[in-house]
This record gives sequence, structure tokens and C-alpha cells, in this order.
Amino acid sequence: MTDKTSDRSSSGLDSLVHEDLIEQYQEDSEIRGLSPESTRRYLSSIKIYVQFLEDNGMDLLGADRNTIRKFLEYLRKVRGVHQKTIENYFTGLSGFYDFLEYEGHVDKNPVHSVRKRYLRRYKDNDDGQMRKLISIEEMTHLINSIMDIRDKAIITLLAKTGIRRKEMITLDIDDIDWVEQSIRLKPTPKRTNRIVFFDDETAFILKRWLRARASRNGGDSKALFTNTNGGRLNRNGVYTAVTKAADRAGIHKPESDRMEDHFSPHCCRHWFTTHMRRSGMPREFIQELRGDVRKEAIDVYDHIDKKELRESYLAHIPQLGVI
Repeated sequence: MTDKTSDRSSSGLDSLVHEDLIEQYQEDSEIRGLSPESTRRYLSSIKIYVQFLEDNGMDLLGADRNTIRKFLEYLRKVRGVHQKTIENYFTGLSGFYDFLEYEGHVDKNPVHSVRKRYLRRYKDNDDGQMRKLISIEEMTHLINSIMDIRDKAIITLLAKTGIRRKEMITLDIDDIDWVEQSIRLKPTPKRTNRIVFFDDETAFILKRWLRARASRNGGDSKALFTNTNGGRLNRNGVYTAVTKAADRAGIHKPESDRMEDHFSPHCCRHWFTTHMRRSGMPREFIQELRGDVRKEAIDVYDHIDKKELRESYLAHIPQLGVI
């Protein structure tokens, strides 16, 4: 009786310690400037991991590569988690152990060696090998097959500008300059240039969406894209809009573990980059529009003229005949 009581007490104590460390990590994430959405996703993964440890009598601070490998096996064989989701889990888990190492709770992050051995092929491949690339004709079919004007506008804007999903969901209507046909993005750590351009096709679709939006929930919201409840569309909402449309068009296979079988919002950025390059747009112009972080203090990007950049964009962006 005493042993069982002791075991329960020990388990409860471990749980309190784990909760305290997770709270500390959350505070640290806020100080480091992680977005609330990223923090939420990381914490979700960490809590699943901690619950796995507690259920199996394992120690969070004493975890080694064998512990992490067992968790990986649990995700794959018991929970049936897809490969991409596993990679997201391990991103959050690695960040958590980086924090524990920084604070002196552990001597070494045990996640790194497991990621390198078992998830390496998803990290070593470049974007062209990892991401699904569709043709201009396939993008035309995808967009024209979408009945919901909001979802049509989402994919059109992603494909025609190459902006990231996070950059899209923070857009407000006032960020659009209809005269210059440009958009001023919100500042983020990943982006340098904040001005992107759009063409007549994109303007046509966006204006159709704004007319429809006025009669929907959230018609008075400042957000460019809203959900069915009238609030600002979130990351999951964009992902669902893109993948459902791609699934119907036959270019997304949600049941597959191979990343190249999936068409996600990021594939639109890959499509934009690849086809702008194939159409002959100078590499430095593409990098400027993508907002890639500059690696040099003084480089060619600092001297790119916005008018020249806009003219080059309009000359090279693929036309899709969207309706």
C-alpha cells in the first residue's frame, strides 16, 4: 500500500514539475518573439510528448535518444501520425529541449540525433525535391475549378505573389494599393521587402471576393480574409481551403506520407518562384519579391528600383485565364 501511494505521489510530483517547465518555456517563447500560433502548436506537441512519458513512467529530464526514438515509434505506429506532422512535432520538441539545455535542466538536447537519423531525408532535400510542383495549366485548372470565391481568391493571391500563409492571414483590406496594384505586408522576422505586386487577374478575383465578403459575416472587419463566423481567417483555415480544392482537382493526396504527393499553401510559393524563374525573371528580383532574408549587409537588393521590379513582375507572372 505504501509503495503504491509513493508511486502515485511521485507521478503527481513529476506532473507538476512538467507543467512548471512547460509554463517557463511558454514565457520564454513570448520573450523570444514567437508568434502565438507557433507557440500554441509547439505546446500542443510538447504536451502530447509529456503525456507519453508519464503514461510510460519515463523521465522528461532524463530522456535520451532511445526515449525520443520510442516516442517517434509511438507517433507512427500507435497514433498513425503523418510524416509532415511528425516533423512539426519534432520541431516543437527540439525547441523545448533547447530551452531546457539553455536553462541547465539537461546537459544535451536528445532530439537532434534522432531527427538527423530518422527524419533527415525531409530536411536534406531542397524545396524542389520536397514540394509538389504543378504546371501553369494545372494551376489554371485548380483555380477555375473552385466555386467559393473566397477560396479562389486565397489560392490566386498565394500563387500570384508567393507570399507565406502567415503573411496572408495578417493582411487587412487597407494594405492593398489598387492604383499601384501592390500590397504592403506586415513586418515579420523572415521578410525583408514588404511590398509585393499583383496583376489584373488577381485584382479581378480580389474585387469579386470583396463584393461577396460585404454580404457575409465579418463584412465590417478590416481583415482581408474572414472565416464563416466573421473572424479573421487563421492558418488552419487557409490550409483547409487550399488542400480541399487541390484534393478535388486531383493534385493532393491526403492519405499519402510522401510530401511530394501533398499540395499545401507553401506549394503556391514554390510554384510562384519556379515559374517566375522559368519565365526569365532575374534571380535577384525573385528573391526581392519573396522577401528572402538578406545574408549580406550591402548587396544588390538594396539597389533594386521598385518601378523596375513592378514592371518585371508584370512581364513575367504567368497568366492563368482565371474566371
